[in-house]
Amino acid sequence: MFTKGKQILLAAVATAPLMAGGAWAEGLMTIIVNDPSNPYWFTEGEVAKATAEELGYEAKVSAHKGDTNTESTLIDTAITNKSAAIILDPANADGSIGAVKKAIDAGIPVFLVNAEINESGLAKAQLVSNNAQGAALGAMHWVESVGDAGKYVELFGAPSDNNAQTRSNGYETVLTQYPDLEKAAMEVADWDRTKGYNKMQSMLQANPDVNAVISGNDEMALGAIAALKEAGKLDGVIVGGFDGSPDAVEAVKSGEMAYTVLQPVAVFSAEAVRQADHFIKTGELAVDTEKQLFDCMIIDQSNVANYTAPFVLSN
Repeated sequence: MFTKGKQILLAAVATAPLMAGGAWAEGLMTIIVNDPSNPYWFTEGEVAKATAEELGYEAKVSAHKGDTNTESTLIDTAITNKSAAIILDPANADGSIGAVKKAIDAGIPVFLVNAEINESGLAKAQLVSNNAQGAALGAMHWVESVGDAGKYVELFGAPSDNNAQTRSNGYETVLTQYPDLEKAAMEVADWDRTKGYNKMQSMLQANPDVNAVISGNDEMALGAIAALKEAGKLDGVIVGGFDGSPDAVEAVKSGEMAYTVLQPVAVFSAEAVRQADHFIKTGELAVDTEKQLFDCMIIDQSNVANYTAPFVLSN
């Protein structure tokens, strides 16, 4: 008969992560995202985790919520746990450099996803949406919806994230070509729905005649929609988002949001893990280019029915 201790040991062996063919797992893959309460970052973490497990790794997901001190602590934990690699969505373009250096000095390769840091040559790869392309695409679609004249406001993401400025610059490049489009206001809402709601309320009070909103992400856009609905002003106001989140897609379906720019987060999150796996096993980079851009797509009434899963648009 088995003793209780042996039964526990056998149970542990039975549930330990295995590679295909029954070999022991390759090690721990640490995945650090921003805030999984946002469906975009939740998807980022879950896709990376699932891919790592499919490749035979133990995978742990944690979140820094935009705080560089928390991020640094999570990196320390990853080092202590002897992670085989770290998949990191950096908290701050400048402030995360130290955390990445710390991991590299400990001999742990770091693969960045979604956001960049302002230093090359540290991370093995930086895999991000082509934010400039996505912003230009979104702005052109926004103009098609709004027309070449009107009064609009912009919701700007977190200033610590380079993506926020890149998207705003992309919007500006397109929209300034139309002199009869007047930007009445721009407010920072830090990628957050509640802040988007509050900032939209303030901008509406100062500019009750706005007829369009362009937003740096879906969460802020959804907050703006809530404020517009509450004020009885949503009808006739065009709102455009960026991310391709499930809630935004539902808003597109209902007609409350004109479009959202789909970021291929599921694609580059999985690809980052695959590239990390390749480096761990071979010591070589799967892709020679450190900064890798993944093009965005528009989701609107013409193709929203093809949206089959979070952040996936089928043909």
